[in-house]
Formats: sequence, C-alpha cells, structure tokens
Amino acid sequence: MSTTYTEKLGEKLNTLLEKSYDAEKGYHKAAENAKNPGLKGYFERKSKERNQFGHAIKSEIRNYGQEIDKGGSTAGSMHRAWMDVKSFFSADSDESMLEAAITGEKAAIDDYQDVLNEINLPTSTATLLTNQVSQIKNDINTIKNLEDLT
Repeated sequence: MSTTYTEKLGEKLNTLLEKSYDAEKGYHKAAENAKNPGLKGYFERKSKERNQFGHAIKSEIRNYGQEIDKGGSTAGSMHRAWMDVKSFFSADSDESMLEAAITGEKAAIDDYQDVLNEINLPTSTATLLTNQVSQIKNDINTIKNLEDLT
C-alpha cells in the first residue's frame, strides 16, 4: 500500500493545525498579561513558534492535496481546546498562566502522538511532527525552570 493521505489523517492534521493557532493566541494573550519580563519574552517566543508550526502543518496538508479546514463542522465538533482558554485568559498571575501552559503543552504532546501513531504516515509529515513535538517537550522543561521566577 502506498503512502497516502487519508481523509482521517487530513482531519487529524487539521485538528493539530487549529490547536497550534489556539496555542499561538493563548501565548500571545499570556505575553500581554505576564508581569515578569523573562516570562513575557518566553510567551512571545512560544506564540511565534506556534504560528510557524501552524504554517508548516498547513503546507504539509496542502502538499498532499488535502483541504485546509476553515473551522468547519469536523474540526469544530472534534476540537478540544489547546487549554481552557477562558481560565488561561483570566489567569491573574504569572504562576497560573505557567500552570495552564504546562497543561496545554502536555495535551499538545498527546495530540501529536495520536497523529504520529498513524500507519503509512508520509516521511515528510512524520519528520515535521517529530521535530515540532520535540520542541514542545524541550519547552516543558523550560516552563518548569521559569516557575522559579514566579
């Protein structure tokens, strides 16, 4: 069987794409609200990184002739927020924003693993997602170090 993009894989990648953009917005908002300058810089970097992740995933979906979901029914019904956006946005302290970020990153790793467990995943997609999930895992350690700042 050749390596092809199935509709199911297209849906999973679209969900990952949507969550990348959710994370980007969440980190952007956190950067605006963070009091600690080191934390503010970290959240800004994470927001830009997730934007780049999203663009890379979008290119990958297009390269294999799949549709980019513009927030339609499938993504909407399957969509589990990157983190509880309301609690993240209303977080009144750097510490609570960091906690929400850790929770969100752990959920993101699970989402990536779900796609990486697909059979017949094209090499380019597997490589892209493996690199992105490695970055997320490394950043969980960074977040834990930043907790000392709060």
